[in-house]
Amino acid sequence: MSEPNTYSAAAEVGAVRTRRTWSQRAWIELKKAPFSAWLGMIIIFVYVFVALFAPLIAPYGEADSSFAAYAPWSSDHLLGTDQIGRDVFSRLIYGARNTMGIALITTLLAFVIGGGLGLVAAITRNWVDQALSRFVDVLMAIPSLIFALMLLSIFGSNALSLIIIIALLDSTRVFRLTRAVAINVVVMDYVEAARLRGEKLGWIMRREILPNIMPPLVAEFGLRFCFVFLTIAALSFLGVGIQPPTADWGSMVRENAALIQFAQFDLKAGITPLIPAAAIAIITVGVNFVVDWFLHKSSGLRDEH
Repeated sequence: MSEPNTYSAAAEVGAVRTRRTWSQRAWIELKKAPFSAWLGMIIIFVYVFVALFAPLIAPYGEADSSFAAYAPWSSDHLLGTDQIGRDVFSRLIYGARNTMGIALITTLLAFVIGGGLGLVAAITRNWVDQALSRFVDVLMAIPSLIFALMLLSIFGSNALSLIIIIALLDSTRVFRLTRAVAINVVVMDYVEAARLRGEKLGWIMRREILPNIMPPLVAEFGLRFCFVFLTIAALSFLGVGIQPPTADWGSMVRENAALIQFAQFDLKAGITPLIPAAAIAIITVGVNFVVDWFLHKSSGLRDEH
């Protein structure tokens, strides 16, 4: 009769205990989070929920223009309609999915490009580092919004062009940060030991350097998401971002801007173009609240009571 495999059972119990301990620590940290961090997390959760379930929440279709133009606020149209009879409230909900989704994809792509090249430059420290750094310096010397406008006028204003162009421009900032923080890590003894063992470049980047530079990169991800979000809204406001009939908060401000002049006659109509602008501002503030808390936690600082 064979002996029971006590080693595997003990390992499984240890793994469960480790996962439980990690979740308990995470919950304790969340409970100690300040009110601003909790407010930011609630805002992000609400926005993500609305973006994911937009077709179920919105009362009308994203491009449904079968209603009267500039209809007032009512029970049928909570925020009225726009210049061609589309329900503003429904487009506001769909705008969360479109604007935030494109901003998230763009930010992820920017970090893949900029973070990967920044790690390569920090590790090699040869002509590759010099070539990448000088190329990034040239791109950063050009105002991003003007450069994006020029490229979008050349390649066309569609979602794919918007994502690629903004990701390439924002990857320069990610490259500079990644290279700056990784340079302090590549000189450590454990990185040199990995090189002497013959580990490949990808393994060193993934296992030795990246885990030690994650806090500033995670904080930068939140800030970069806000900047990308605002850039997309600005480009859409100028008419070269997300194109109609796709709903976008920046284009909604432009489309309903004429209603502001009627605020003295109908206050509700006057504040209609300000609602998508407020939606942009609220998510930006919420993300910054969470980023500030994360930076405070990762820096090792403690509040003085």
